[in-house]
Amino acid sequence: MIPVRKRTIPVQVGSVQVGGDAPVVVQSMTNTDTADVERTVTQVAELAGAGSELVRVTVNNKDAASKVAEIRKQLDDQGVTVPLVGDFHYNGHVLLREFPDCAEALAKYRINPGNVGKGANHDANFATMIEVAKDYDRPVRIGVNAGSLDQELLDELMDQNAKSAEPQGATEVWLEAMVQSALRSVDAAIELGLPEDKLIISCKISRVQELVRVYTMLSERTDHALHLGLTEAGMGMKGIVSSTAGLSILLQQGIGDTIRVSLTPRPGESRTEEVRAAQAILQSLGIRPFLPEVTACPGCGRTTSTYFQVLAQEVEGFLAERMPVWKADKPQAAELKVAVMGCVVNGPGESRAAHIGISLPGTGEAPRSPVYIDGVQRTTLEGPTLSDEFKELIEDYVAGM
Repeated sequence: MIPVRKRTIPVQVGSVQVGGDAPVVVQSMTNTDTADVERTVTQVAELAGAGSELVRVTVNNKDAASKVAEIRKQLDDQGVTVPLVGDFHYNGHVLLREFPDCAEALAKYRINPGNVGKGANHDANFATMIEVAKDYDRPVRIGVNAGSLDQELLDELMDQNAKSAEPQGATEVWLEAMVQSALRSVDAAIELGLPEDKLIISCKISRVQELVRVYTMLSERTDHALHLGLTEAGMGMKGIVSSTAGLSILLQQGIGDTIRVSLTPRPGESRTEEVRAAQAILQSLGIRPFLPEVTACPGCGRTTSTYFQVLAQEVEGFLAERMPVWKADKPQAAELKVAVMGCVVNGPGESRAAHIGISLPGTGEAPRSPVYIDGVQRTTLEGPTLSDEFKELIEDYVAGM
């Protein structure tokens, strides 16, 4: 059953709505030096092209802040309209005031209240950032993680817990501190005059079970939109599996309005892998389609030929290449199910279950491949032109959708 999402307060981030009845939004973050305009523009455009609907950039110093407006301009000149989110730590109150063109160019400000100073300085610095958000009518994401947790609050809760008749474990107190830190900051922003529909909350953790617990607690205590993400998930398969495990549990419960898969890319690897991973999580749960899906045979002793693997790879590449074209007139093509199977055991059944499927011959089978369209065998393909002919059948099917 497709999960029903909890309805949260909608927040407008540039042209993108987060929360309310909007689809779960996919976002990502650059890893370029923001002061390097050319590289940052290139990476933002690449992430947006892959399907990232919000892109966060680091704004950590004056050099970075001074270039944000130019980055926005160059993206607009290229027709890349993806909203930019500014990631601020320690000195955001200074940078947003000193560089008003930066404040104007960003569609949202990302604040970790635990990183904006201590005591009276904290309150003053936080208030400055909220005032800028009000001045430019920008939403704010209140973020809490292990590196930016309010230590004074944590110490206070630890002391209270130690005096309790039934003290909780340290992890439970820590999670409670994260939730309270986020909610107190949200309340403070509202008291300073920021409207409720200008706030998004995140509490990012690097361990799956704790991530599930902290967002479950948040969802029970607030109607604000929630940004989900397993922070510092790691590299490759480990990062994808851990993020999928944590985010899927929450999304299945209807929790979460925007997600990021925080992967560590291999040296020289494209940053877009995290965008594709986030899309795949949402699509696998039936929450939101992005690309046609290919059901492919895993292979066994009956499939000694590797041709079904080659064809499955070619079809996936073909679908990924064509979807941006189909999206304009046939957005429903994202829901297309294609099967590429390797022998007679499961091939016909899976091919009939797909919108369009092909059952390739296994070991000892006749070298012919029946093609099923909407559950009915329509033709048989064979020979060196099989791949091109099957792709033509897919193209014809999409044209008729």
